Amino acid sequence: MNNTREVDVVVVGAGQAGLAGAYHLRRTGFEPERDFVVLDHAPAPGGAWQFRWPSLTYGKVHGMHALPGMELTDADPARPSAEVIAEYFAAYERAFDLRVRRPVDVKAVREGECGRLLVETSDGVWSTRALINATGTWDRPFWPRYPGQETFRGRQLHTAQYPGPEEFAGLQVVVVGGGASGTQHLMELAPYAASTTWVTRRPPVFREGPFTEDVGRAAVALVEERVRQGLPPKSVVSVTGLPLNDAIRQAIAGGVLDRQPMFDRITPDGVDWDDGRHVDADVILWATGFRAAIDHLAPLKLREPGGGIRVEGTRAVADPRVHLVGYGPSASTIGANRAGRAAVRDIRRLLAGEPVAA
Repeated sequence: MNNTREVDVVVVGAGQAGLAGAYHLRRTGFEPERDFVVLDHAPAPGGAWQFRWPSLTYGKVHGMHALPGMELTDADPARPSAEVIAEYFAAYERAFDLRVRRPVDVKAVREGECGRLLVETSDGVWSTRALINATGTWDRPFWPRYPGQETFRGRQLHTAQYPGPEEFAGLQVVVVGGGASGTQHLMELAPYAASTTWVTRRPPVFREGPFTEDVGRAAVALVEERVRQGLPPKSVVSVTGLPLNDAIRQAIAGGVLDRQPMFDRITPDGVDWDDGRHVDADVILWATGFRAAIDHLAPLKLREPGGGIRVEGTRAVADPRVHLVGYGPSASTIGANRAGRAAVRDIRRLLAGEPVAA
């Protein structure tokens, strides 16, 4: 391949984890475009944040942690988080001269020659000695399948497509999912929709008391254990539960967060349970989470029988050239920062021919 370009490191994705990795590469002496390249398929800076719905203001964002080396200051909590964080990421890319290439779609990562990896993209092929994969989850919304789903005459959409509450004025909405997005959607929709019905597979777990460092560490440890075993990662909130704040208490008291067990089938005009209950619906909103966007890594055969990629720290156990950041336990803003630093530390050792710590 005569048009193949060579670098030491390719970073795939320019969300929080990818930018953190690029920052630490830059900080430790790697030059952008010469030693490493950052490829991002989004049309503009901001990672997945740029696609969030307008009513998700910055003040509603849970624990947005600053990128390394540059604080996010004086952000208006009433502005859409998509705008605030996109502007912050753009300023960050400029400040550290990260030279992100976009929009570039990474199609596949394959074994190359002389121990290198080939990264096949919409902008040609890159040959690299190491890969920082920071593709997140936004591009892989999870849609459960239920009997009768194809017969529903109303609208079905996922959190990834949620436009904000105004579009649902006067409609009967069923919200599926017990995570943070599901509860946020319900609380936003309640003043607009004719009715809302909340269904989840398991009863939601609300967390009393502060989210301390010890609680956070324990939650991350549980998620980390899954990826060590090669199982698909779960979200940190699935372990920690939902914070029981004043807004949640008010929504519970007002009947907005009145959880029902998962329905058994979908009908043309709503949802049914085996006990004979039926709820009419114009809209089914699937707040059912996301899966890791890692299909482009399939040629490397990294997946374990359990369905996930076994990871130690950020390294894929099956291939130490591949680091997954923002995956599993590092799928939070503070976790992504730490993962970017850890990945670069290990990659420097790998490129220097030094043993990589377990």
